[in-house]
Amino acid sequence: MGKLNGKKVAILATEGVEQVELIEPRKAVEGEGADVTLVSLDAGEFQGFDHLDKGETFTADKAVKDVSAEEFDALLLPGGVANPDFLRGDEDAVALVRDFFESGKPIGVICHGPWTLVEAGVLKGRTITSWPSLQTDIRNAGGNWVDEEVVVDGGLVSSRKPDDLPAFCAKVVEKFADASSPASVGDPRAHANM
Repeated sequence: MGKLNGKKVAILATEGVEQVELIEPRKAVEGEGADVTLVSLDAGEFQGFDHLDKGETFTADKAVKDVSAEEFDALLLPGGVANPDFLRGDEDAVALVRDFFESGKPIGVICHGPWTLVEAGVLKGRTITSWPSLQTDIRNAGGNWVDEEVVVDGGLVSSRKPDDLPAFCAKVVEKFADASSPASVGDPRAHANM
C-alpha cells in the first residue's frame, strides 16, 4: 500500500518548466499511490526545458481557471526560470496557490518555484529555500531564506535545485502523507522549521 493512496495532488506548471523538477516529484508521488493532476494556464501541451534547452512537452489535464484547492490534498510547484514567472503573472494561478496555502494543505516547491509564493503574499515569517537568486525576493516578501538541501516549515517543503531532488521528493512524500495532520502549511502552530 502506498503512503499516498487516496491523495489527490495538483502539479501547477507551464511553459519553461524545468522538466526534471516536474518529472521526478511526479514519479515519487505517483509511485506512492497519489492521483496526480497536471494543471497549467491552459489545458493542453506546454514546453518543458532541460536548463536552457528545449526538452519534453507535457499535457496539462486542466486549466488553472477550472480547478480549486478544494479538489486536492497537496500542491507541487516545480521550477525553471520562465515557468514561475508566467504563473506569477496569472491571477488564477496566484489565487490557486494562495488558496492551497490558506487552506493549510501541504505544498512542495523547488528552485524558482517560490516566485509564485512571493506573488501570492504567503511567505511572511516562513523559512524556505530556493535557487539562490530568489533570496532577495523571498526576504522582501517577509520570508527567511536559507541555503539548505531541503527545508520544511510546517507543510511547506522547499529545495534549491535539481541536485536536491532525492531529498526533496522523499520529504514531499512524507509531508503529503501527513496532509490531514494539524502541521499544515497555513497553520500558525506549525511554523517550526523541522
